[in-house]
Amino acid sequence: MTGLTISTHPSIRRLEFRLSGFVRGRLWLQVLVAMFLGIATGVAIGPSGGLLEAASAQLVGSWLAMPGYLFLALVQMIVVPLVIASIILGMTSSGDMQQLRSIGWRTALFFLATTLVAVVIGLTVALTVKPGQYMTGAILPENVAAAEAKAPSLAELPTQIIAIIPTNPLQASVEQNMLQVVIFAIFVGIALATMSAKRAQPLLDLFGAIQEVSMVVVRWAMYLVPLAVFGLMAQLTARTGLDALLGMGVYVTTVLLGLLIAFAFYLALYALWCRSSPRVFLRDSRDVLLLAFSTSSSAAVMPLTMRTAEEKFGVQKSVSRFVIPLGTTINMAGTALYQVVATLFLAQVFQVDVGLSGLLLVVVLAVGASIGSPGTPGIGIVILSMLLGTVGIPAEGIALIIGVDRILDMSRTTLNVSGDLIAASIINRYVTPSLEGSPEP
Repeated sequence: MTGLTISTHPSIRRLEFRLSGFVRGRLWLQVLVAMFLGIATGVAIGPSGGLLEAASAQLVGSWLAMPGYLFLALVQMIVVPLVIASIILGMTSSGDMQQLRSIGWRTALFFLATTLVAVVIGLTVALTVKPGQYMTGAILPENVAAAEAKAPSLAELPTQIIAIIPTNPLQASVEQNMLQVVIFAIFVGIALATMSAKRAQPLLDLFGAIQEVSMVVVRWAMYLVPLAVFGLMAQLTARTGLDALLGMGVYVTTVLLGLLIAFAFYLALYALWCRSSPRVFLRDSRDVLLLAFSTSSSAAVMPLTMRTAEEKFGVQKSVSRFVIPLGTTINMAGTALYQVVATLFLAQVFQVDVGLSGLLLVVVLAVGASIGSPGTPGIGIVILSMLLGTVGIPAEGIALIIGVDRILDMSRTTLNVSGDLIAASIINRYVTPSLEGSPEP
């Protein structure tokens, strides 16, 4: 193989600079204020306050929520090119195939193991607290029949495995089948890493330009975040009323408890492998975690996550620019934990006996579905809708939890980004220090 010396374009410094203004502007504080103002507005115009009639409140809530849906659409529009470009640039940043193999299998093993642990934590918390028992039947959807459980058969497994390979990468991108998109990006990245620098550089320059354009669009979307949170929370409260929102308190607390336990597990791994205090990790990662909490998108904050790993945690560029873009797509421990808790919560609400086999199926599907899901806001709800029917839970139950999903989405995104940073820090300890590319401008 002819060694590559890649001067990554665009520089991560320029991409990170596009996000640093939101950190200095305390976007997280703006989001919290917008959230409370949205709840207050929704209470005032909804059934609790009664300032408007039901039809008028629904109309006003729809207009208030428009910035929120615009933000979601912008991030979902740009996530595929951003992930493809970032993975390819990360894989070619060192040009060392031996190092790439060493990083690859360790990274995959770490993400799989931590996601399994997160799912087990979610399972334990949901079965212990049983949040569904605290719900009243008055707010349940009417005339909902349980779906027929249908688990994939053993005979279908080989076909499903082969289906991971994207025979039509364009179709995979259009459908946002992120697992196929990641597989495609990995193949292209490996191919470019084995080519001569002269032949590979034009494509790398193209992907670098795509990455920078994607981040410009992401920055535009971030200006909408406070308005998005305000509008979505106002629409929720105006539709359901404050009583229904408070009735979901136990469910929200259960998910947050599970995420907190998983976060403590991550910190324990960091302390054990990196021989550093969790307090140091929290201090050095504060800015990127607050931005992840504010945006609910690990993809949107990816450049800042890479920069934090390199400058604050001393991670090699060749490691951070492979592990973190890959983790943005396949490291969804927080999402998997949330799916398990939400599934068992709805099973308890609708009194569906999942059983031991159903629990195992939930674990497997939660891990599998979270891997390859795009790091965009609200993706957990989309995955959950595909998961419920397989264990006999009415998919209409999503209407109960979609309203409070915003705060949970923000929290599980924070856990996912923490996992990316800790993964990069741990993997970096197993990689021989190498000569990095030319200095960034």
